[in-house]
Amino acid sequence: MSTLRSVRIRSALVSVFSKEGLEPIVRELHRLEIEIFSTGGTQHFIEGLGLPVTPVEDITGYPSILDGRVKTLHPKIFGGILARREKEHLLELQQYEIPEIDLVVVDLYPFENTVASTNDEYEIIEKIDIGGISLIRAAAKNFEDVVIIPAKEQYGELLTILKDQEGVTTLSERRRLARHAFAVSSHYDTAIFNYFNKEEPENIFKKSYLHGMPLRYGENPHQTAKFYGYLDQMLHKLHGKELSYNNLVDIDGAVNIMNEFKDDDPAVAILKHTNACGVAVRATLMDAWNEALSCDPISAFGGIIIVNRPLDLETARAIDEIFYEVLIAPSFDDDALDLLMLKKNRILLLLKEYTIQTKSYKSLLNGVIEQDADLFQHNTANWKTVTKLHADKTTLDDLLFANKCVKHLKSNTIAIVKDAKLIGMGCGQTSRVDALKQAIAKAKHFQLDLSGAVMASDAFFPFPDCVEIAHHDGINAVVQPGGSVKDQESIDYCDRAGMVMLVTGVRHFKH
Repeated sequence: MSTLRSVRIRSALVSVFSKEGLEPIVRELHRLEIEIFSTGGTQHFIEGLGLPVTPVEDITGYPSILDGRVKTLHPKIFGGILARREKEHLLELQQYEIPEIDLVVVDLYPFENTVASTNDEYEIIEKIDIGGISLIRAAAKNFEDVVIIPAKEQYGELLTILKDQEGVTTLSERRRLARHAFAVSSHYDTAIFNYFNKEEPENIFKKSYLHGMPLRYGENPHQTAKFYGYLDQMLHKLHGKELSYNNLVDIDGAVNIMNEFKDDDPAVAILKHTNACGVAVRATLMDAWNEALSCDPISAFGGIIIVNRPLDLETARAIDEIFYEVLIAPSFDDDALDLLMLKKNRILLLLKEYTIQTKSYKSLLNGVIEQDADLFQHNTANWKTVTKLHADKTTLDDLLFANKCVKHLKSNTIAIVKDAKLIGMGCGQTSRVDALKQAIAKAKHFQLDLSGAVMASDAFFPFPDCVEIAHHDGINAVVQPGGSVKDQESIDYCDRAGMVMLVTGVRHFKH
């Protein structure tokens, strides 16, 4: 069958939740003398425009029943959609007085928005669309003869078909719309499944029947990608373009590091390629933003930003002065959200909860490797001071801050902190010396004072060279896991230099 086989729309079933953008469509349907069938609120909307519409009840002989749960679920509706336009099927339609339906326009009940806005299970369950999803699947199955518009996002495409093509479609157009319809159906079913499957967040890779959420693209634009999981339970996208693979990887890194600071004073973290390039805690969110940005304003360009407090207008204005990909907050003040939404591609995410997986997975070789996630929470009371000098409270607080940061940076890594601010970081290096040199160079480049700073290492020092380099640049306290056969050499150097060293006994490699 030719992919150019054309079909002219002569009748349409319109049953939508959102009426936004619907008026020009029904006016075009009327202009083209296309008979319109409709239900409930959509029917009343069309009648309110003064346009003719046939209630579905006139076809089925049944009113809308069970509080609207059953309106279109009837052989006279689904027969008109599913009938092949060939002699045998058409004769059956004629025998049972079933009208052909050439176009189906649906916009489903907003299940995901309802889940995001309420915990009322009755209200959530009532937003599970049954008739609409069935109409979508039926029309998409019969795409050879029927046009399916499965969501309001396709209203514009339908208008083009009606205005520019006079209601005539090709088979390739109908197939493409059907493909999108099944994507809408799949996503909708997945959202419902996710709602009912909250009790098993750990087994997402073991459930082969779980549908993936298509992403904008993979690690690079030539790669496709899907997300398998329960994103809507954790995050609600308020604005912006569709998420990509890299967005989600960075968002995961942002949520994980902010989980370390979620209960602290106002905190801001800025990430680039999953690594924090700026982290600060201050008395106000605005001050935390200014300090976090000053850590590395160059790397912050195009980064991911996360805050642990409601985002206010003043801070939103400051953040909006730079280019960023994603901004995550537990809530947004209304005026702040209005401002941020003026830039259409910026992704704004509402963080509903910190859901940190207890397992991590990675595909490699010809399989998948699983491990316990690094959820270790440090308590400075359990650290061991190995030098003659002991840390005062301010130094100990900064050491804990540095250790929280270093845990989420790629190995080999060093984090340098001063006054609850990440002033230097070196990560992804093949030697610990290179990581330290990179961290120091970053701090100096942005004119951040290293005098009195502290540093954390994700793994032990095999030689005393790192503490020696640190001392020469003004760093006076170190925290590290310990465990090297040459630990004592680093300890001895610290004692000679008047530095403090603590060991945690816990390594934080991150590859």
